[in-house]
Amino acid sequence: MTIMNVAVLGAGTMGAGIAQVAAQVGCSVVLFDISDDLAARGLGRVGAFLQKGVDRGKVTAEVRETVLGRIEAASDLASSVGKADLVVEAVPENLDLKRRILGDVAAAAPAHAILATNTSSLPISDIARGNEAAARIVGMHFFNPVPLMKLLELVVGGETADQTTATVRAFGERLGKEVITVRDAPGFASSRLGICLAMEAIRMVEQDVASAEDIDRAMMFGYGHPMGPLRLTDLVGCDVRMAIAEHLAEALDAPHFKPPALLRKLVEEGKLGKKTGQGFYAWE
Repeated sequence: MTIMNVAVLGAGTMGAGIAQVAAQVGCSVVLFDISDDLAARGLGRVGAFLQKGVDRGKVTAEVRETVLGRIEAASDLASSVGKADLVVEAVPENLDLKRRILGDVAAAAPAHAILATNTSSLPISDIARGNEAAARIVGMHFFNPVPLMKLLELVVGGETADQTTATVRAFGERLGKEVITVRDAPGFASSRLGICLAMEAIRMVEQDVASAEDIDRAMMFGYGHPMGPLRLTDLVGCDVRMAIAEHLAEALDAPHFKPPALLRKLVEEGKLGKKTGQGFYAWE
């Protein structure tokens, strides 16, 4: 199956990015959120991201308008997924929420539609459990910002059909992504390694081993990472990374994933990183 019609559920930063890359390869995209205002804001995020490319001479104004013309903002779930070949949910990292949404999608989407979850840590098999479309459910873990980050982590659940995996892999490659396939284990590959590194970096700040800036510089210039673990935590969201760490600590019974007190303090104070203007760094 060639995927041409895509529905993205959740018009936040990740959802907007997924909608953009799908539209850039010629897909017709519906960007859904629970209200017209939120869906319109998501479309605005796509426009703003593309405008930066125009300002830098990397995207033409014509391309920007063409891509935006392929994306429709919507707030009715059933109609949003009614013609979809692929549905990607990009809602908050909550198991019950994801299960409920994909249950509703299975009842409204075409029988051939692939249902993907953008989870970064929740088990695909748990999300798909009891869903009549379990063979068509797969993990598509994109990375922020989606239009720029090359990796797509394809997570195969216990009931995911081989054809589902093959179709999504082909689509990921069409998006220009480097696609890796991982088993449905806690934290998959990327989150398990990334969260472990981030929690240790936070403990180092907590213990006054070095500043956040110098710890990040150590990983960037000593190990070739494009961004340090603390700055990345601010970019992803301190609250998001804490939730993933808590899940991994419990699922793997591994204390090194347990969120440090410093991370909990930042989250309690509402210092969530770039989205609030303050985390391990001050953001303008």
